[in-house]
Amino acid sequence: MPGDPSSLSKADLFARLAEGLAGGVTVVTPNRRLAQVLRAEFDSFQAHKGVSCWEDADILPLEAFAARCYDDATYAGAAGGELPLLLSSAQARALWEEAIRASRWHGALLDVPATAGRAMESWALAQAWRIAGALEKFPGGEDTQAFAAWARTYAQRCRKEGFTDAAVLPDLKIEGRKSRLLVAYAFDILPPQTRDYFKGFELLYCQPGKKQGKVVKTSFASSREELDSAARWARARLEEGRQHIGVVVPDLKLRRREAARVFGRVLGSSLPFELSIGEPLDSYALVDFALSLLEFKYGEIRFEQASRLIRSPFLGGAEGERAARARLDARLRREAGAEISLPRLIGLVAGCPLLRGHLEKFYGLKAGKQSPHDWAEHFTALLDAAGFPGERSRDSNEHQTLAKFNEVLGDFARLSVLSLSFSPQQALRQLRRLCAETLFQPEGSRAPIQVLGLIESVGIEFDALWVSGLTDGAWPQRVHPDPFLPAALQRKTGIASASAEASLALDRQRTEGWMRASDEVVFSWPRREEDRELSPSPLIALLPEERLELPAFPVYRDLLFSSSALESIADEKAPALHSKTIKGGTRVLADQAACPFRAFARHRLGAEALDAPEPGLDAMQRGQLLHALMAGIWSELKTSSGLSRDLNALIEKSAGAAVAELDLDARFAELEKRRLMRLAAEWLAVERGRSPFEVVQVEQKRPIDIGGLSFSGRIDRMDRFLEGEMRGMHVIIDYKTGRASRSSWMGDRPDEPQLPLYVISAAEDVTAVAFGTLRAGEMKFSGYGLKGKEIPGVEAAKNWPGLVATWKRDLDRLASGFAAGDARVDPKKGLATCRNCDLQPLCRVHERLSALAAEDDAGERE
Repeated sequence: MPGDPSSLSKADLFARLAEGLAGGVTVVTPNRRLAQVLRAEFDSFQAHKGVSCWEDADILPLEAFAARCYDDATYAGAAGGELPLLLSSAQARALWEEAIRASRWHGALLDVPATAGRAMESWALAQAWRIAGALEKFPGGEDTQAFAAWARTYAQRCRKEGFTDAAVLPDLKIEGRKSRLLVAYAFDILPPQTRDYFKGFELLYCQPGKKQGKVVKTSFASSREELDSAARWARARLEEGRQHIGVVVPDLKLRRREAARVFGRVLGSSLPFELSIGEPLDSYALVDFALSLLEFKYGEIRFEQASRLIRSPFLGGAEGERAARARLDARLRREAGAEISLPRLIGLVAGCPLLRGHLEKFYGLKAGKQSPHDWAEHFTALLDAAGFPGERSRDSNEHQTLAKFNEVLGDFARLSVLSLSFSPQQALRQLRRLCAETLFQPEGSRAPIQVLGLIESVGIEFDALWVSGLTDGAWPQRVHPDPFLPAALQRKTGIASASAEASLALDRQRTEGWMRASDEVVFSWPRREEDRELSPSPLIALLPEERLELPAFPVYRDLLFSSSALESIADEKAPALHSKTIKGGTRVLADQAACPFRAFARHRLGAEALDAPEPGLDAMQRGQLLHALMAGIWSELKTSSGLSRDLNALIEKSAGAAVAELDLDARFAELEKRRLMRLAAEWLAVERGRSPFEVVQVEQKRPIDIGGLSFSGRIDRMDRFLEGEMRGMHVIIDYKTGRASRSSWMGDRPDEPQLPLYVISAAEDVTAVAFGTLRAGEMKFSGYGLKGKEIPGVEAAKNWPGLVATWKRDLDRLASGFAAGDARVDPKKGLATCRNCDLQPLCRVHERLSALAAEDDAGERE
C-alpha cells in the first residue's frame, strides 16, 4: 500500500502461497467476492505451472479471519482470561431490538426490526472509525440521540452478559495470533480499527497488478440500451478468447433481475455468466415451500398458496402422486374457499393417500410457546413429517439452498442464548425475516463473465472490463452520512460517505483502479433517464469518447427456430360439427364473435381455465343471487299494478330465498340478504316509472335454432305492454350487475349477442330489448325498440325491422361458421380481446404479437 514500509508484489504473493502451510501466509481481503476471485487466480497460477495438485491457499475476508482467530483462541484457551461470547448477526439484532423497544422512541417507530438492522450498521461504522465513545459529545438531531441511547443500552447488556459482536471483535486482546504472516490484499480504505488490528500481526500489503491498456468512454440512449450493449460486448470478448470479463453495474442490487434477463437473453444458456449479488433466501422455491408449509400449520392461508404446497415436489410422495395431486388441486378450486386451513384441507383430500398421510402426521405434531432452540427442533420435526424436501433427486443448487436454510435455522436456534421465548407466530416471523435478510447465491464453477456491483469490483483484475452507469449524478457518489451518527463527527473523522471531498478522493482512486485493472476498459453512461438529460461523470470527462461497433447476436430462441426444419400446417379449419345440438347456450356465439378459436377451444375441445377461488362471492354467484331475487319478486307480482302496494315483505322473502339457494355462512348470508333488499327497493322504484305492463315470462328456457346450430337459452324476463301504441307487444329484459352498453349488440361480431338471439328466435311479437342495470346508484334501463317511449332509457331504433334483420344475418353467419369448423385465431379487437382470455397458451396468439399489437394500438387511437 502506498506509504507503507512493507509491500509484496502479486507474483511474490502467489509464490509464497504455493509453498502451502510451510509458507505460513494468510491473505485477507476487504470482501468475500475478492477472496473468491483471488483464490481462483491462485489456482489458475498453479495450473499454468503444470502442478497437478496443491494445498488450498489461505485466503479469506478480514471479518472471517477475525472470527477464525476468535474461534482458535476459544478452543485453544489462548486468551488471557475467558473470552466473551461472540454473538451471531441474528443474536446481535435481537439485542438491538430489545434496546429499541425499551426506549422512549419505541412508539414512534413503524418497523423496529428494520431500525435495529440500520442501527447495527451504524454501530459497526462507529466502531470501525473509533467514534462510539464520542456519540453523546457531538450535537445532533433526535435520530442521533436515540441511537446513542440504544447503543448505551446495547453495550451495557453485552458487558453484563459477557457478549461481544463482529463490530467489536477486532478490538479483543487475543494472545498467540502472530504465528503467521498476514497479507492485506487490495484494501483501499483502512479505518482506524482495521489499522490497529493489523498492528498485532507481521503484516505485508499487496495490491493488484497494474495494466496499461486502452481506456475509452461511450454513451447510450438509455440505461436499458447500455446494459444490453454491455452484454453484447461481453459476449464478443468471450468469443475472442478472453477468460475473465467484468461488467460493473453500480446499482446491481436494484437491477439484478433486469441484468439476469438481459445477459441471459444475449448470452444464451451455453455461455455462462455470474451475478455477484445473491437473492433473498426466502425467494428460492425450496425455502419458500418450507416457510409456507410451517405457516400453514398455524393458521389459514390463501388457496393459491395452499395449491402451490400440495403440487410442490418438496412435499413427501409428490413423485408418485403427481397426476393425482393435480386432479385434486382442480377439484379443490371448485370446493375450497379463497382461504383454507390445514384441517379443512386434510378433510378434502381424496385420492392421494401419501399426501393425506404426510399432512395428518404434520398436523399431529403440537408445541406451545418455547425457546428458539426448541422451535428449531420442532420446525425440523414438522418438515420431516411432511416428507420435506421430497423424493426427487436434487441438483447442486437445491443441495446448497437446503444447506443454507439449515444454516439459517441454526442461527435461529442460537437465539436461545438470549433467553428468548416465542409463540408459534413470533417464531415463524423471526425465521422468515432471517431468510429474507440472507442474500444467497449457489456456488458453481467460475463463470468467465462476472456482473458485479461497485464494491465487489474493487481490486479484481480482468481481461476486459466495462463499467456502466457513470453519470455525473451517480459518480462520484453523493454524500450520504449515516443518519444515526452525528454528521460533524463523521466529517471530522474522515468517513468518505459523509464528506464530499473524501468521497471524491475515494471514487477518483477507484476510477483509477478500474483503468489499471484490465487491458481494455470501457466506461459508459446513459444519456437520458425518462425526460431528463444526463451527462458523464467528471471523473471520466477527459477520456476519449468512442462509438463501439457491437455485433447483433441472434436470440437463442431464434437460433433454435432457424436450425429446425419447420412444417407449416393450416389449422384454421376444424372438422365440421356432426351434430347440430351443442352445449354452451348463447355464449357459443359470443365467443365466436370475439374469436373463432376461443369458441372452438371452449365449446368443442372443452378447454377451460382452472377455477380461482375468490374471497366472498364471485361475479357469477352475485348474478345468480340477483336473478333469483328478481324471479322471486315478479313471479308473485305478475303486473306493474302490484308495485303500488307495500313490497317490503315480498322483497325480504325473495332475498332470503335467493340467498338460501347458495347455502352461505349464516352471518355472510344475512349481509347478502340486506344488500339484495336494498338493490330490489331501488330497482323497483325505477320500474314504477314505466307505463303499465305484465310480466309474462321469468327465467324461461327457450330452444334456439340458427345457422345449423341448436342450443338453448334462458330469458331473464319478458314483459307485455298493456297500454299505448305498443299494447300487446313484448320487450325482453336482461339483468346486468356490471357495465352494459347497447353498442355491444351492434356490428357483424356483436360482443353480447344474447338479446338479439332471443329477439330473432321468439314466437312473440318482440318490439324492444333492454338491459336492466342493477347497480347501486346507477339503476337504469338501456336498449332499443320500435317506438322507444314505453320504457325510460329505451330509444327508438332508426329502423327496427332492419335492425332485427341485420341481427339475424350476422348471427346466422357466426353460427354457420362455428358449425363449419371455423377455428381461426382472429381476436376481434386485437390483443385487447385477449387481455382477459385464458386460452393464450393454447392458441399461441403471441406468435402474432407484433401484428396484433399494431391493430390494438390503432383501435385505441380511433
